Amino acid sequence: MNALTLIKNAALYAPEFLGQQDILLAGGKVVQIAAHIETGSVPCTVIDAQGKIATPGLIDQHIHLIGGGGEGGFATRTPAVTFGKLVQAGLTTVVGVMGTDGSTRSPRDLYAKAMGLRAEGLSVYMHTGSYQLPTVTVTGSVRDDLILLAPVLGVKLAVADHRGSFPTAQEMLRLVSDVRMGGMLAGKRGVLHMHMGGLDAPFAEINAALAAGIPAHHFSPTHVARTRELMDDAIAFCAQGGYIDITSAGSCAFASPADAVLYALEAGAAPERLTVSSDGNGSLPVFNAQGEMERITAADVSGNLDLLVELVRRDVPITTALRLMTSNVADSLGLRKGRLATGEDADVCLFNPDFSLDTLIAGGQVLLQHGEMQVTANFE
Repeated sequence: MNALTLIKNAALYAPEFLGQQDILLAGGKVVQIAAHIETGSVPCTVIDAQGKIATPGLIDQHIHLIGGGGEGGFATRTPAVTFGKLVQAGLTTVVGVMGTDGSTRSPRDLYAKAMGLRAEGLSVYMHTGSYQLPTVTVTGSVRDDLILLAPVLGVKLAVADHRGSFPTAQEMLRLVSDVRMGGMLAGKRGVLHMHMGGLDAPFAEINAALAAGIPAHHFSPTHVARTRELMDDAIAFCAQGGYIDITSAGSCAFASPADAVLYALEAGAAPERLTVSSDGNGSLPVFNAQGEMERITAADVSGNLDLLVELVRRDVPITTALRLMTSNVADSLGLRKGRLATGEDADVCLFNPDFSLDTLIAGGQVLLQHGEMQVTANFE
């Protein structure tokens, strides 16, 4: 493989539209973007992107990398995610999470999965914890997980959900304080990634923490389109400077995730603080009025890519749609990701005009080209 890769004649959304550009990649980074680039006699792999759209690699901040579920017993545990599925979904950066089951699944297993996917070529992070309190961790301490483990960005917790622990305002404040301090000492943003359930007053504990002086950027509420009331509360939180996350492949009270995004934008949610994630390989259980599970399916890791296609089809500006799953997510997590510019990571999607995925480059390595996998992971 040549040390240089030159993408020629792409319509570049970085995510802002920059017109037709050449993009030179080397050492896992973008080293030049210009209307015309020549490498002379230096050996170079050239990718002709005439007629194609170049974007940053997509980011998904909520994927059950080791599987999830289990609400109906052992046979309802969802499977682990495969490398190939992530690549085919246009994902170059993902954040692994746990869910309902913090007993037979563990943050140690999630850490191992994250490191394995890193070794195979993706940028992979994780949140420690699951739905419940006390928080399950790798080191025995939320703060130490953040400080000592590079992939750990924050903590997962469920609120307003019958599968959670119904944390009090004081418990929430203590947890997010650990997240904040661990993030400060590790040079990370520090995120409390919150599964928002459908029960009453889901933002009560968040609002109490804000009133106590915790900055809004430490909270990352997800599944906010689960009910209309929850969405309206989330939009109010967004107005206070918080980021809110709509699930692209899971529970949604609107006709579709695209409708939920449009509702939030039309209601005045700041477009730069709106994100989407798939909940990929997370369980989608359906419970009856007695709280008994009737059926269960799993969310698809391609949710963000599918949503991108639908938003563009519905005339949402391409830049606006892309930001939901690139730069906005990176900013919310405190990652230097989600943009194509000189010095940034060489994570690139090349799309056909209909936004079907043609090529995926992660860290400068071509993983998918012309819709075909170029790298085979172990056991796939």
